[in-house]
Amino acid sequence: MVSLLDFRGKKNVVIFFYPKDNTAGCTSQSCSFRDNYAGFNAYNAQVIGISDDSVKSHQGFAAEHKLPYPVLSDAGGKVRKSFGLKSFLGILPPRASFVIDQNGIIQHVFSSQVKISRHIDETLQAVQRLAGQK
Repeated sequence: MVSLLDFRGKKNVVIFFYPKDNTAGCTSQSCSFRDNYAGFNAYNAQVIGISDDSVKSHQGFAAEHKLPYPVLSDAGGKVRKSFGLKSFLGILPPRASFVIDQNGIIQHVFSSQVKISRHIDETLQAVQRLAGQK
């Protein structure tokens, strides 16, 4: 179990919701966050991936792609719904990224099913802006 309260006052948090482990777009997105992980760390940001897949699926996915950040299971979509996200076209889980500051306030949201690389660009720029505000 992971709680945003674990990071309150300590780190900014980047949460990215993605549709499914081991699909082309989701693997590309997850690996891009992996490849830019040091950049997020440099700006005191914790990356967290979330999808509806099972814990077992996430364990295999994270191990296979050497993901250095937590990948969390949101079976049933309760967390996704708490962020106000709805299914894409009524069937696909959404792809959206959130930047949450150390006070627990959402500072940036980017949502796109198809502009996968922009999720990394958008969130990294947002954490850089947060770091510059100090």
